[in-house]
Amino acid sequence: MLFPRALDFLPDRSRWRRDDGSATAEYAIATLAAVGFAGLLVVILRSDAVRGMLTNLIQHALTYPG
Repeated sequence: MLFPRALDFLPDRSRWRRDDGSATAEYAIATLAAVGFAGLLVVILRSDAVRGMLTNLIQHALTYPG
């Protein structure tokens, strides 16, 4: 054979590790991270200091200066 096929140089794909389901695992990890972050935000926003700052901010924003 004068010109070998390009694919003859690639390793056999059957020996490669299969990555079926890797996208699903990535979505599961991202979902768990989002739930953990949301839980942390709930804990922070329930504190009296943060609640007072947010209430102050909203009252200040809604107060007409005139």
